[in-house]
Amino acid sequence: MSAQIRSAADNEAKVALTRNKLVLEQARAIGLLGTAKNTRLSGRVPSELIDAAKKRAHVTSDTELLELALSRLALEDDFGVRLVRRKGSIPSDIDLGI
Repeated sequence: MSAQIRSAADNEAKVALTRNKLVLEQARAIGLLGTAKNTRLSGRVPSELIDAAKKRAHVTSDTELLELALSRLALEDDFGVRLVRRKGSIPSDIDLGI
């Protein structure tokens, strides 16, 4: 059982690291991340929040966490909003085959 738990944790880490890499690559590709780090961001937040976010994202530094979180937010799509907006747009007499 312990091997299964370890394997699942390893798999989760690999997935998270791959997802992080893709998000950061996409942010770089559209010019959101580059070589210049020219802005400082400061704030007070609970250490538990930072620790939990780092653990979930599988990152170790505050800078990594901020770049990843801000990139995800900046790249976030509006699928949910568009989906809700379509509510009622399919005629009720259409046979969906369900």
